[in-house]
Amino acid sequence: MTAPFRVACLGLDHPHGAGWRELLPHLGDEVEVVAVVPAFGGAVTSLEERHARLPRFDTLAELLAWDRFDGALVCLPNRETPDAVRRLAEAGKHVLMEKPGGATAADFVPAADAIRAAGVAFQTGYLWRYDPGAERLRAMVADGRFGRLISIEIGQFTSDVARRGPAHFLFDREQSGRGFFNWLGCHWLDLLPYLTSDAVAAVTARVGCFGASPVDVEDGGTVILELAGGALVTFTGGYWLPRWAGELHLTVRGSQRWVDWDPTHPGSAGQLRIHGPQPQFHAMEETFTLPADTTAGYGGARGVALVRDWLAAARGEVPACRNTVASTLATLRLLDAIYQSSDEGRRIECRGSV
Repeated sequence: MTAPFRVACLGLDHPHGAGWRELLPHLGDEVEVVAVVPAFGGAVTSLEERHARLPRFDTLAELLAWDRFDGALVCLPNRETPDAVRRLAEAGKHVLMEKPGGATAADFVPAADAIRAAGVAFQTGYLWRYDPGAERLRAMVADGRFGRLISIEIGQFTSDVARRGPAHFLFDREQSGRGFFNWLGCHWLDLLPYLTSDAVAAVTARVGCFGASPVDVEDGGTVILELAGGALVTFTGGYWLPRWAGELHLTVRGSQRWVDWDPTHPGSAGQLRIHGPQPQFHAMEETFTLPADTTAGYGGARGVALVRDWLAAARGEVPACRNTVASTLATLRLLDAIYQSSDEGRRIECRGSV
């Protein structure tokens, strides 16, 4: 029988830390949590009882000296993540990293180099690449069912800074570097090339603090992306809702159909409202609802699929995860271009792997 893959958890009080730890038991005997590094000032108030008697270390150096683990779940602020990932990779440990991996692409490059040099399995928390609704949209694009891709419209709005607490590390420039687009918008910026198999050619953006609570990073904004194939993407979002709530939608428009995707449709794992052409007497109209996902933990079944992909890469069963070092760097470079465009008030052309 294959021995369990031994995971060390770095960072307990990260916003997604408990969700990741709740997800891992779904892997059964494939995974065993064997150690924790609390970080965040050593706070352990959110430590689950099932992990309370595990070996506990104050620093990553102590964990690496102990060495009895195969891979690490890294849930740390942007300021600490790149160096932790680099050190883990240099020690030959596989890495499951909370996104985005840093405040800038330059911050993450040393970690990326170390991962590639060591040949360890790398995975990051871009869950939507494993979503069944996203997979269906991707298949529609690849199958040519949209015809010529014209535009994609993304909207994401969530609880405001006052609800989340202005003192949270997500709004601290020293710890996080950047705000909404780096922490939440990154999911959709990462998903775009996966959905479309197209690259971003240029960026125009206006981001800033528009809400009532002043913080040192942006609370939202609007981004226009020009894809190399000619389609336009508009993305408006922010921490702007005056209660604990969230709104999320994505519309893909082509010359032959348009589709409204509601990823968080109540009672489901997402809903696709598909509007097709009218070649004869009846127009093609379909509402396709995915069955509800009741899997506990961060991302539910998406998260389980993401972790399974990481384990498969660590065992050498697949060459790489669906999220790669290259895709992670590409998303960070796109974020760099968004912030540059907003700071300089101009359109930024993207070159290379963005």
